[in-house]
Amino acid sequence: MTEDTSDLPIPSIAQIPEELPLLPVRDIVVFPYMVLPLFVGRDLSIKAIEAALSSNRLLFLTTQKNQATEQPAAEDLHQMGTVGVIMRMLKLPDERIKILVQGLTKARIQDFTQSSPFFSVQIETITEEPVAISSLEHEAIMRSAREGLEKLLGLGKAIMPDVLTVIENLNDPGRLADIIASNLGLNVDTTQEVLEIEDPLARLRRVNEILGKEQEVLSMQQKIQAEAKGEMDKTQREYFLREQLKAIQKELGELDDRTEEVADFRHRIQEATMPEKVLKEAEKQLKRLEKMHQDSAEAGTIRTYLEWLVEVPWSRRSTDNLDIGQASKVLHEDHYDLERVKERILEYLAVRKLKDKMKGPILCFVGPPGVGKTSLGKSIARALGREFVRMSLGGTRDEAEIRGHRRTYVGALPGRIIQGLKQAGTINPVFMLDEVDKIGMDFRGDPSAALLEVLDPEQNNAFVDHYLGVPVDLSDIMFITTANVTDPILSALRDRMEIIEIPGYSEEEKLGIAQRYLIPRQLEEHGITDQHFQLTDPGLAQVISQYTKEAGVRNLERELANIMRKIARHIAEGRIKRYRVSPKNLHQYLGVPKFLPEQEQEKDEVGVSTGLAWTETGGDVLYVEASAIKKGKGQLTLTGHLGEVMKESAHAALSYIRSQGTRLRIDPSLFSKQDIHIHVPAGAIPKDGPSAGITIATALASCLTQLPVKRDIAMTGEITLRGRILPIGGLKEKVLAAKRAHIQSIILPKRNKKDLEDIPKHLLKGLQFILVDTMSDVLNNALRSRSRQKVKTRTIRSQTSSGPSKKVAASIARTPLRQKFAKGS
Repeated sequence: MTEDTSDLPIPSIAQIPEELPLLPVRDIVVFPYMVLPLFVGRDLSIKAIEAALSSNRLLFLTTQKNQATEQPAAEDLHQMGTVGVIMRMLKLPDERIKILVQGLTKARIQDFTQSSPFFSVQIETITEEPVAISSLEHEAIMRSAREGLEKLLGLGKAIMPDVLTVIENLNDPGRLADIIASNLGLNVDTTQEVLEIEDPLARLRRVNEILGKEQEVLSMQQKIQAEAKGEMDKTQREYFLREQLKAIQKELGELDDRTEEVADFRHRIQEATMPEKVLKEAEKQLKRLEKMHQDSAEAGTIRTYLEWLVEVPWSRRSTDNLDIGQASKVLHEDHYDLERVKERILEYLAVRKLKDKMKGPILCFVGPPGVGKTSLGKSIARALGREFVRMSLGGTRDEAEIRGHRRTYVGALPGRIIQGLKQAGTINPVFMLDEVDKIGMDFRGDPSAALLEVLDPEQNNAFVDHYLGVPVDLSDIMFITTANVTDPILSALRDRMEIIEIPGYSEEEKLGIAQRYLIPRQLEEHGITDQHFQLTDPGLAQVISQYTKEAGVRNLERELANIMRKIARHIAEGRIKRYRVSPKNLHQYLGVPKFLPEQEQEKDEVGVSTGLAWTETGGDVLYVEASAIKKGKGQLTLTGHLGEVMKESAHAALSYIRSQGTRLRIDPSLFSKQDIHIHVPAGAIPKDGPSAGITIATALASCLTQLPVKRDIAMTGEITLRGRILPIGGLKEKVLAAKRAHIQSIILPKRNKKDLEDIPKHLLKGLQFILVDTMSDVLNNALRSRSRQKVKTRTIRSQTSSGPSKKVAASIARTPLRQKFAKGS
């Protein structure tokens, strides 16, 4: 609908009422005598126009202070504005209104009388008296303004020709200032400043200053353009010549695919913004391609090489998200615990925020499978706002996988580092190198040695791939490697990385991870909602303890998926209800428990001790059994698939027990008349390492003294022939294994006390740590004493089989247990 009011008389300034509807405008300042179209879409603006049209067509137009404000308040509007009259109104299909308004006179807001549904204000009109051009100063100011506008036009300023015609016939300095200011394309603040100057001559002087500044800006702009044009002359000349040559070839019908291909490569090389050395090589190869026949083998090789050069992101980079709070939120959303890793990433962000240019860190996450090493890399990329690239190194044996093949070989390609950059599309992604401990080596070279340059912050700013043959800057990449163990990693490579250990999780941590991450993810993947499924906390705890035995949570997620699949089948068959899984009915979904508490844990036994072992999949509980066989020859038999180091520990433990036989009240003849058999169950699994030394020695001492070992105590430590206890590694994994086995007390070497500080406090809750220096301390704490009568009975029985004398037996019966092992070695 169109409403045309242009034929109606325009109200005079005297007819302007004191109260008018207010129309807030954005991006423009309306001056008196100015005619312009406005597009209106806000409700308060449409209501103001309707109110004006229903009365005298007059509006008060003022500019917002902040152009982004959608619903302005009184304080968001400038006090000085212009009274305008609506000349024409048109309603558009998208419910907006287009109006044509003409400014009448300036006015100032006195008060806001209404704010809803539109603004209504009391105004005071500002009337400017015409200034007679009588003095030379006035004439000079006006002429200077006209000449300044003409100079701007000569410098390339876009000004409508009608404006120059109008200002030539103007003698009013105020109107002259207004029309020049409204046509210069100034920013809103500067234009509003001109509007608010009430004195016409002062306003024109301010416009003259603005004209002078605009002339300086345009002059400088022309100078810059002239300098740039001089530099571009050669390029443009070559471009024009090529275009002419192309046009001639096209007219002659000689334009072939090769010419188009070369032109395309030239364009892509220019857009790639390569470093100078790379650009020189690219142009050199392009000239070679231009001279070759397109079907030659060499041309195909060069074509592939140029394709790789232009697709490497030489200068494209993603902007880091330096909001530490947001990054911390992302890391906590994706992963449970792992505080040390999160703290390291936030520290990197903090330094990056303070220093714009810094080398990317090279981190190595070491831990058993399933603890979240790879997914942690994805979270780091999301927190930083970078692209994520993953490259698995497991089984890599060829050095060319890292450095690339030389172009002389058929089917040569860049290494996987350059391929990863192409995949990421940026020069600063988060680059994860998975399974760095499983790199192989053969006659084709050592990939670990090739990684030395990639993962060295001092060298990787000029990494040379064999295929590209030009330096590539890898210093902005955040490299993250993962490994299960550090021993197989090349020592020089290990030295270049910041190793962060991620041990396994306790049952409490697994419970939190399952509730926060695993169960919601499995519900979504199986199309099930909370209305169909509920897994109680005791039920989840039983899944963790009796159906999984791992350091991570990978098998736990598989068992949860097994439950979800069965419930999904019930729902798909029409049996829709809420399924509640608890310990009572858990076996219906997962079958019988796969892991039950070992029988040895239920009672104290002679010759059976509990040790703690470290494995690639986390910590584990290790039982050592010792048995003395009468009528033997003093031989030591070791079974259980033991490694050489563990066998040596067993011999050292036996030698210690023999050396302390007198103090332990063991008949020396037993060592020559009895065979000793040491067995570690789960014989199909290889076992090795020195930390089982005190466990073997305790089992031997228990077997030979017939004193039972406490079932609720576990131990780990290396033993020497003198009975000293040496420190061990993998303490956190072993503590987690003890927690999973519900062991309450752990015997540790005293020199491992410092390592307890690195274990989270909640993992230490409920555990008692016994720190020992010597083997006698271990025996005092691990062996359980019997009543005096039982000791006497055992001793007398030993006497009947060539054991100690009655006198010795009586002495043993009178000696308390702790006194027996007090001296140690």
